[in-house]
Amino acid sequence: MKTTTPQQSRFLPRFSMALLAPRYWLLWLLLAVFYVFSWLPVAVIDRVANRLGDFAAKKNRKRALVARRNLELCFPDKHPDEIEILIRDHFRAYLRSLLHYPLIWWAPRWRLQRHIELQGEELIAQQRVQGKNIIILTCHSVGLEFSVAALTKYTACAGPYKAMAHPLLNWLVARGRQQNNARVFTRDEGLRPLVQMARKGRAIIYLADEDLGPEVSVFVPFFGVQKATISVLGRLAKTCNAAVLPCISCYDAASRKYRVRLLPALQDFPQGDDQINARVMNAAIEAAVRECLPQYFWTMKWFRTRPPGEADLYMGEYQDSQ
Repeated sequence: MKTTTPQQSRFLPRFSMALLAPRYWLLWLLLAVFYVFSWLPVAVIDRVANRLGDFAAKKNRKRALVARRNLELCFPDKHPDEIEILIRDHFRAYLRSLLHYPLIWWAPRWRLQRHIELQGEELIAQQRVQGKNIIILTCHSVGLEFSVAALTKYTACAGPYKAMAHPLLNWLVARGRQQNNARVFTRDEGLRPLVQMARKGRAIIYLADEDLGPEVSVFVPFFGVQKATISVLGRLAKTCNAAVLPCISCYDAASRKYRVRLLPALQDFPQGDDQINARVMNAAIEAAVRECLPQYFWTMKWFRTRPPGEADLYMGEYQDSQ
């Protein structure tokens, strides 16, 4: 039987009149204010973001504690003062990216393009010449959505999407991911749609640094700490005959731009062993994260799942933060 390549997921959120129900009116009002605010000069938005970030770091104690714990684990040689500066800069970067989201959601394409810059796109062309399909390995930086915007502008892309709990925000974020005719599929649909899209010539944007539990993970180091790591990338690259190019989006405050940088393809990858492949992948993500260290999501519990017999790394005051 002939199989057909999926053109778009039927499971993705779509706009419906239900999103105009009274229970969403307050959020619509906030989004309207958000939209008007987004037309201020970016320099002004960034100054406001710094103040909001400082406030959030003090107010959201649980997230700040998780960030501190992660940074202490990953960089034991850093002085406590350096850790505190990284936490401060992270919250500033995070709030800044939130205030920049309207550029993706509503701004004209010309305005968005003024604030994103793709570097290393020639690496994709080089791999295409060698007959390779493309997997772009991304991570949870605050500029992730801007990397998607830059990549989909340059080349046809596809990727998985994790649904958000709030229906209206879920629709907005999914809508942003689908710009420039990108194809997006929910995780529940598995890898098959992505493999089909890669074989059709679309670059796969793959996010692989989450802790999804021991059932789908192997334990390998991440910044020197054993981390439950998704072990799919090697098999996906082999099935798709794809080169894997790491990618990071770093906001440059001087130019007011998200510089989306593609790094050279992983060498001799995959190697046929999930453990080895996961180790190579984590090393590549580490190198990408170091490009703009404060802009990685240090407030997430990257080391929540522990190897058998190891104690919880987020004990006590860290315990209640999700």
